[in-house]
Amino acid sequence: MTVKFVKLRENAKKPTQGSLCSAGYDLYACCDEKISIEPHRVGKIPTGLSIQPPEGYFGAIFARSGLATKNGLRPANCVGVCDEDYTGEYMVALRNDTDTTQVVAPGDRVAQLVFLPYRLVVFEEVDNIGETARGAGGFGSTGK
Repeated sequence: MTVKFVKLRENAKKPTQGSLCSAGYDLYACCDEKISIEPHRVGKIPTGLSIQPPEGYFGAIFARSGLATKNGLRPANCVGVCDEDYTGEYMVALRNDTDTTQVVAPGDRVAQLVFLPYRLVVFEEVDNIGETARGAGGFGSTGK
């Protein structure tokens, strides 16, 4: 599968795999200087890239496990959704979950990008959606 991208800035880096079978492609910070993210705040990290997912796919931006566990930095919305028709710069909103300021330097790997298929649906209003074994059981209703 081919994914087209444009470097919006000269120092932007093409997404890379950490290993041959990595599902996610690392996204890199493309900034002129370090970006400080204060405790419990969000910093917007530019990637310098515009990316076009293949038809029927969207780009999902996930946390890098090392950055999340060692530095407390994760995508602010948990999973970023980059729609197929979005043509702007991919930005990564990182939330600092720690009590100390965290710093992102130019060229740091800040997230991972995974391409996932999606289906368009039509919502149909009905009077009843039918019965299931679970019914309306919500949070924790299926046990441990």
